[in-house]
Amino acid sequence: MIDELALALGTAALIALSLFSAGHALIMKRDPRSSLGWIVTCLTIPLLGPFFYWGMGVNRIFRRARTWLESGRRLADPEFFKSTLEQNTATALPPGAEYLSELRRLADRVVSTPLVTGNRFTPLVNGEGAYPAMLEAIAGARRSIHLSTYIFDSDAAGRRFIDALADAARRGVDVRVIIDGLGEKYSFPRARTLMERTGIRVARFLPLRQGFYMNLRNHRKMLIIDGERAFTGGMNIGDRHMVERPLPTVVKDLHFAVAGPVVGELQQIFLEDWYFVSGELLDNRHHFPPLPAAGHAISRAIGDGPDKEFRKLFLILMGALSCATRQVQIMTPYFIPDRALVAALVTTALRGVEVTLVLPEKNNLPFVHWASRAYLWELLQQGIRVFYQPPPFVHTKLFIVDGLWSLIGSANLDPRSLRLNFELNLEVYDREFAGTLTKHVAGVLARSREVTLEQMDNRPLPEKLRDGVAKLFSPYL
Repeated sequence: MIDELALALGTAALIALSLFSAGHALIMKRDPRSSLGWIVTCLTIPLLGPFFYWGMGVNRIFRRARTWLESGRRLADPEFFKSTLEQNTATALPPGAEYLSELRRLADRVVSTPLVTGNRFTPLVNGEGAYPAMLEAIAGARRSIHLSTYIFDSDAAGRRFIDALADAARRGVDVRVIIDGLGEKYSFPRARTLMERTGIRVARFLPLRQGFYMNLRNHRKMLIIDGERAFTGGMNIGDRHMVERPLPTVVKDLHFAVAGPVVGELQQIFLEDWYFVSGELLDNRHHFPPLPAAGHAISRAIGDGPDKEFRKLFLILMGALSCATRQVQIMTPYFIPDRALVAALVTTALRGVEVTLVLPEKNNLPFVHWASRAYLWELLQQGIRVFYQPPPFVHTKLFIVDGLWSLIGSANLDPRSLRLNFELNLEVYDREFAGTLTKHVAGVLARSREVTLEQMDNRPLPEKLRDGVAKLFSPYL
């Protein structure tokens, strides 16, 4: 009798847990497909379904970060910093860019940082171009060095950075480093271990011991020197970006040296992240020195992540596509668009805009490559041109509209970047800078292979099935 009662109570508890979890997914999930999937999982897989839902289907980091924000545990945008930004806020777009005013209005609504004038961006090609400039800046730092990266390898390139950061700490510079809790595991020994007892202050973003946050990663890359100059883009730290060395795995990429008032916005994003990972509030005045104009580019930093109310980058990309009149050039290593982005790309092409998509021919993640192929047929059918650039793997992310507006930074065109990870991008209104990026794309296209609709149609049936299966799992890749 007792065994039967225990069994009945256990069964009732499982049913209650499944119903409660399914109800939570029904009310809280915005995407009906996601909601339906979790409801079916919770109701059809006893115990394990709710376990997976509460472990992976609930965005706890959003609630945690929002709570911190409301309680003041995020940088409070000090008045002196606001006044500095207001002095450099762009009152008008560059000549010829007036038709992009709706895009600016959209970004003004979803991004807290303003467009600021007087910036300069210098492309740095691969580790050979970026690392020497970054190490030189570290060597010249006087007050502070703030570095955030997803991957920090402990190979030769990584050790050069560690040595330079340790030297700076020994001469009295405040050195702070944020490494992603998952990204740090790409090499052994851990770079964080090598920084111990060097004076470098290191913090991990969401260490795996705090929870299995496989998706909620800090994918941002930025180096800020004395609050006056910065480096950002898509490049991690490691030998893999030294493409002139005979390594088994080589990754080509672009990074950017940044000067001008927008550096203050990068500093603000770093200090908010530092507060998030360490609990140390650093809103001192000396972290935000006056930043004179260094160029003519109008720009703003866009920090996006699952703790935000809006999907900022997604909305801005959609706005940029809707405003384009002549040309859209996209270069990304990982292309897994949702239906809304596919529709926007197709609509842009059907309006007569020349849309070009550049992908790596050999991807370091085969499943992503297969899923991407499953999307190409629909794009090619509507006149979008697709190119595969030859190996080695290219990690560069660029989005250029009409040779005037550019988006650079860490985000890929996939669900991880646009929904699940913390990303950092810069939107730039500058014809000269966009022209430089367009020339880079032209050079890539000259040595790339164009993908045709016929090639997609003539794929062997096993490849079509493989690509289709990979597409089914594309929201999780």
